[in-house]
This record gives sequence, C-alpha cells and structure tokens, in this order.
Amino acid sequence: MHSFEVLAGDFVKRFNRAHFPSSLPSLYDPAEYFLSIGGKRVRPVMCLMGNELFGDIGNEAWHVAEAIELFHNFTLIHDDIMDNAPLRRGKPTVHTKYNMPTALLSGDVMLISAYDSLNALSEKHLHTVVALFNKTAREVCEGQQLDMNFEKLVTVPMEDYIHMITLKTSVLLAGSLQMGAILNDASEEDQKHLYEFGKNLGIAFQVQDDYLDAFGDPGKFGKQPGGDILANKKTFLLIQALATANTSQKQALEQLLNNNDPKKVEKVLQLFRDTRVDEWAKSLKNRFFDLSLEHLDRITVDNNRKEPLLSLAQFLIQREY
Repeated sequence: MHSFEVLAGDFVKRFNRAHFPSSLPSLYDPAEYFLSIGGKRVRPVMCLMGNELFGDIGNEAWHVAEAIELFHNFTLIHDDIMDNAPLRRGKPTVHTKYNMPTALLSGDVMLISAYDSLNALSEKHLHTVVALFNKTAREVCEGQQLDMNFEKLVTVPMEDYIHMITLKTSVLLAGSLQMGAILNDASEEDQKHLYEFGKNLGIAFQVQDDYLDAFGDPGKFGKQPGGDILANKKTFLLIQALATANTSQKQALEQLLNNNDPKKVEKVLQLFRDTRVDEWAKSLKNRFFDLSLEHLDRITVDNNRKEPLLSLAQFLIQREY
C-alpha cells in the first residue's frame, strides 16, 4: 500500500508533460499554462487510492486519474471566469493572462482531453466509469449553479447549503474513489461505502476550510483570516450565526454584510464567537468525519489496506492550513 504523498509524487511525474498539440498555440498554450500552475492533485490520487484498496494499481487507474485532474482543471478555469478571479495559486488566471474567449475555449478543450484519457479504458469498464464520470460532472455543475443562486439570497437553509457543498465539492472526491474501485472490480456494496466515505469527508473538509478562513492562524493558514467575510460569502459559519443569533446580533451581522466597515472582519468574528459558531463548526466537522469513518469501516477489505485513506482523511480535517 502506498501513502498519499508517494502516489501524489508518482502522479505528478506522469502528469507533468505536454497534454496538447503545438499546432495552435493561441488555443493550447493557455491550457498548458494553467496545468503548469500545479495543485494538490487530491482528486486523481484518491482515484488511485480507491483502486489500490482492492488490489494492485492498474494502468487503467492512471488514465482515469488523469481524466479526473483534467476535468477538475476545466472547472477551475471556468470558475475563475465566473468569480472574476485575477489569481489562481498566486499566478494570473487564464482569462486575466490571455482573454475571456480564450479561457473559455481552453477550458472546453481540457474537458475534451479528459474524455480522450477515458477512451483508454477496456470495454469491461468503459461504460460504467464514463456513466459515473458524467453523473459526477453534471452534479459539480449543479453545485456551482446553486452556489451562484445562493449569492442572491439573504438567508440559505443549512440543509440547502450542505446539499450545494455536496454537489460542488464532495461528489468529485467520492466519484474519484469509486471510479478507482470499479477498475479493480470492487463489489457494489463496497463501492457504495467508499463513495459515502468520500462524500462525507468532503463535507467535513469544507467545514474545516470555512473555519480556517475565519479562525485560522495566519502563520499556518498562509493568509489573513476573514477573506470569506470580506467577500460576504455564505459559509457554514455565517449561515449558522444568522440562524442562531438573537435579534440584535442578527441586525448587527446584516449591517456588517451591507457595508465596508474597516473593522468588518474583527466585528463579524466576534459575533461568530458570541453565537458560538466556532464551537459548533468543530462539532459539525466531527459529525461528518465520524460518518465517513463508519462507511470506511464497513468496506470488506483488511484494515491495513485502509490505512492510507484513514491517514489522508485525518490530515484533511485536522489540517491548520
């Protein structure tokens, strides 16, 4: 069994190559540029880990992992356009460095390349994997649309927000794991539990991410806390604070959301503490994390084969950056 770090290193060695032809630089160079920015490669490595959970890592798993990473980067290029984001991982976004039409086309061609990678699969697995890949891709788009819809709403029910996060973030983690499992002929029951492990871990991860943006140590988190607050983003913390605040606290929060008070972050964080959402977020994270571990425990393979996934899960929800 291999750790996440080892598999991530192996994947990067395979993935860091030219993915597009040199015949039309105005189209393909921006796509290559975006891939060169790098990333954590969590999703493709989870595909490899899901595959190794049920046997040796096969050649098909590497092709699917590549398709997943290409698809993920396609979504990031388009997300940057929708968010009008100037930077991605400290580098200019594609639409900033080049232009909007080029960014759209570069994202499109990256998605097409993902399907080229899936074409390397055998007849035995091609239909099942592509069906799951398409279902996952559709749900990611649904999650992004819901996120944009929520920006126009004053309040969002917690259940609706969790549903959005599940689609936008969690299903790709879960689907990556299940695609890897399919390729090593895991039983449908084991696939279901592995999917639920990834889905609930993804929700716990997002809770932790929201918490760190508000309360993280700048020295460890790598940026000043409160970016979500300044952007008026609806997060687990804000939704819970609005739902549990008394009348005066809710009024104060709503006023802060509608102005550019120079002490906005400081005041909102204090209201978060007053409504005890910092403590609530930790318990919510643990609830979804525990649920993910219940599903991991029910997968019918030796526990030693689950250790790399367990270690990765613990790192993702205990991280401070």
